[in-house]
Parts: sequence; structure tokens; C-alpha cells
Amino acid sequence: MVGSAKSARLTNPFQAPEEKRFEIPGEIAREPGIYEDALKAGWELQQRPKGAPVAAIERQHQKNRMTVWERITLLVDEEPTILFQNWGPNLDGASLVTALAKVGGRDVAVYGHDFTVRAGSMDATNGSKLAQLFETAGKLGIPVIGFNDSAGAYVPAGVGGLDGYAEAFRALREISGRVPSIMCMFGFNAGGGSYLPRQGSFVIQPNETFFGLTGPGVIKSVLGEDVTPDELGGPNVHSQTGVTDYVVEDEVQAIRKVRRLLRFLPSNNETMAPFQPTSDPISRKTWDADILLKRAFNSPSGFNTPLDVTIMIQQICDHGDFYEFQPNRARNTICAFGRIAGHVIGFCANNSAVSSGQIDIDAALKNARFIRFCNLYNIPMLFMEDTTGFLPGRDQESRGIVQAGRAMLDAIIDLRVPRFLLIIRNAFGGAYAAFNNYKLGADMVFALPTTRLAVMGPAGKEFVYKDELKAMRLEAKNRAAKGDTEAANWLKEQETLLIQRYEAEIMNPREALSLGSISQIVMPQDLRHTLGENFIRYIKAYQPKPMTAIQREFH
Repeated sequence: MVGSAKSARLTNPFQAPEEKRFEIPGEIAREPGIYEDALKAGWELQQRPKGAPVAAIERQHQKNRMTVWERITLLVDEEPTILFQNWGPNLDGASLVTALAKVGGRDVAVYGHDFTVRAGSMDATNGSKLAQLFETAGKLGIPVIGFNDSAGAYVPAGVGGLDGYAEAFRALREISGRVPSIMCMFGFNAGGGSYLPRQGSFVIQPNETFFGLTGPGVIKSVLGEDVTPDELGGPNVHSQTGVTDYVVEDEVQAIRKVRRLLRFLPSNNETMAPFQPTSDPISRKTWDADILLKRAFNSPSGFNTPLDVTIMIQQICDHGDFYEFQPNRARNTICAFGRIAGHVIGFCANNSAVSSGQIDIDAALKNARFIRFCNLYNIPMLFMEDTTGFLPGRDQESRGIVQAGRAMLDAIIDLRVPRFLLIIRNAFGGAYAAFNNYKLGADMVFALPTTRLAVMGPAGKEFVYKDELKAMRLEAKNRAAKGDTEAANWLKEQETLLIQRYEAEIMNPREALSLGSISQIVMPQDLRHTLGENFIRYIKAYQPKPMTAIQREFH
């Protein structure tokens, strides 16, 4: 939307409003009575929430924002059912709209703050409205969509505004894991207006918006720091920490993203995600994956060549269509929703194109959150492994890489949905042990012929060929003592040959096959066929239901 200094009026301000008449077709005309008066009063109550002053609507438009009614209209398929149309003497509850609607043919529960009324602020009545909507969504088993555009608690309401948020917090938490929720952050949100939407499953934030615990003004008065809203709580900040899952250009793009994301999500935890028939045959060859690996590994850097795992995900999915989760954060891991043979699958893949696919804190926490969501909502998972391990170093240790890794590991262990592992290349040490192998509960483990599965990478030669290396280095030392100027080059050549021997003897899938740690070797061109056939087999046998396991400790 493009703002302007003045908005054009489409109605004549001098024209008298047309009187609403309540007549039954075919009835003989007669003077209206008390019945028609009651109908008129009811009709006026229906219209009242949409009767924001023109000046307030224009202020929204000049800030490149839609009104809550314009947002809802853009989202839904047809006229929604508006609930709880409160309008007390102090405008109690009037700054929040709640509704049941259809989006993409599916029932959803929708709420949105009306910034044209009291800046969309929260009071006790609003809290009750939200809580009732959340409880209704839980009973009906339908997703929740929130349009957040609120200045926070309504200060004149006193503790009532805080109670309103508290009631909404509790109600939303109680349906978490029962139904998914998608929250859009519009405008300027602070305090409870930040906590509530982040309780949801996904947060979408357009550019030029803010949400945070407090605004820049409070930061200036309390800490004496000058900071802009974008620096404090803009999308560039929140998308890097995982507070925001998706960044979009504007409100229209945010609402379109809601509709697209919803296509990959089930309505509740007792159903599978929507099945979508496809014309893309499961037997389609994945030649582009073959070409990718061939060009990468036949290059001068050989098996050390980075590759973009999203190309392989694209090859596996129906028509190459997949939808990333947190695409702006931790690109060394890719989490995405896609479909195989019409069934929604959650992808969790190491991306060696960024930082060799090493798992750092952000990647581990991104993975953990995505995995837990798929587990809650009966979405089968495919893990794609190509990493040299967890990222070492003082910075990672001091920030808690062990705890973050533990969060990812726990999430994988707790999985109860069908889950496969595909090893693309590197699978070393703790990263292999913590990434959905057979012993962690994987249903099937597939390996490409390029798999290099070992306790350690090439540095492992120091332990496997310890005696030979000791003898080589002693000989090189003796040669150098006798004046041999080529001793160092000779030692380097010998160590290179030993690395090649280590890679040939140890860094391969053979031992894992012999131990039963790998189900089968799969050729790159057969990825979609092999994975698809086996997923279909396991999905047919899977019964979607709420989680009933013991609630274990988690990060």
C-alpha cells in the first residue's frame, strides 16, 4: 500500500445516509413497528465495530497500514462470522476483533487488533474475548491466525489490562500443541503485545514494523541509549534470533504468506497435514541431484567442495516446491516443509554451502524448534546429513553449544512420526550420533555412495595409523639431521598418501552397512523414488494422534 498526505473520499459527505429498511419480499407495505425498531437496533450493533472515524482510517493508510477489517477481508474466502462484538461505555473490548472464517476452504479462528480504536490496546474484556476465541479454536480443532497491531495494555484500565493479557496468555498456551497458530506483527507492538504472538507457532513480520518488551523511548529514559525501533525490535533483529520466523515486504505479503503456510499445516494434532494430489510421478529421476554431486566432487577440491542442499530438497519434492522455515537464520541448516507423493514432509538438512554445514547454536535451536513442531502435528520427517560436526570454539562453548545441541538431540529422540535419514556425504563423530541415526530411532537410514561416515574426518589418521605416522616422522627427522633437504616434502607426501588410505579404508559406508547402521545404498538419480516409496509405506501405517508420551525435560 502506498500512503499519501490526503486520501480521496469515495462518498459524498453532504449526502444523507440511506435509511435501512426491514421488509419481507412480497409483503404489503406497512408502517414499521417495534419489531422493525429492534431489527434496526441490532443491525446498527452489527455495523458499529466497522464504523471507525474516517480520520482514523486515513492515519492507518498514511502509515502504510491496513485497518483490521481490510486485513481480514484480504485473508478470508468469504464473509467471516464476527464474535463478541463488545462496545461498553469505556470502549471495553472494542479495540479487538475476533472471528471464525474460512481460509483456503478450511475453518480458522482469527483475531486482530483495531488500531483505529484506542490504538488496539488491551483491557480485561479483550483478554476474555481472546481467551474465548482460543478455547473455541481448541474445541473445534482449527488453526489460529492473529493480526497483532497494539500499543499494549490500556493504561486507564489499570490492572484490568494486565489481567486481560494474563488470561489470553494462559488460554493460548493451553491450546499450544493442540492447534497451530500463525501470528502477523503489524505496526508498533510492545510489552504483552510481543509476548502473546510469540506464544504462537509462527511469527511473520513485515519490514518497517516493531515489537519488543519496551519501545525506544523507554530505553532512552531508563538506560540513556539512543536506539531506533528497527535497531531495537525490527525484522532484521528478530529474524536472526528466531523470534521472527518470516520477514516480508509489507502487510499484503504477510497475509499471502499466512495462506501459503497454512497449506502445509494440519488443522490440529489429531490429523495429518492436507494431502495434495500431484501429477509429479514418484518414479521421476532426480538427475539434477546427480549432476550437482558430480560437478562438486569431480572439481579440484573433490569431496571438500561445498554444495547447496536446497537443490537436492527441490529435486525430491513434488514439482520442486518446498517452503523454508526461518530462511533468514542459520543458513548452515535448512528446515522446510515439502511434499512427496502429495504428503507433507518436514525436511531438516545440513547445508555445506554455509560454514561446511557445521551445527552451531543457532542451527541447533532452529532444528530443535522445527523438529518439535513436526512431532506435535504428525508431520513425517526426512533428515539429510552432510556435516563435519558441531562448531567448536570458545565463543560457542561460552554461549552454550552443549545445551543447544542437547535441545536438538532431545527433540530428535522424542520423535514419534515416521522419520528417515539420508546421508549425503560427511557424517562425523557427535554430529552423526546426534542426527537421527538408527540408534536414535530412525525408521530407515539411506546413504549415497559418496557417504563418508567415521568417528573423525581426515584427522582421524593420527589415531588409526599412529604407529606408522610415528615411524614416518622419526625417519623424516633422521633424514633432516643428515642434511636431506627434501625430508619435509617427503613426510608431507607420505602423510597425504596416508590420508587417502584413511579415506578409502575408513571414511565410507561399508562398515556402517556391515553393522546394520544403514538400510541401503541409494543412487542419486533414484532419491525421489526410493524415499517416496518408503514414506508412503510408513505413512499408511501411521495413525495421527495427540502426543501421549511422558513430558520430559527440555531446553
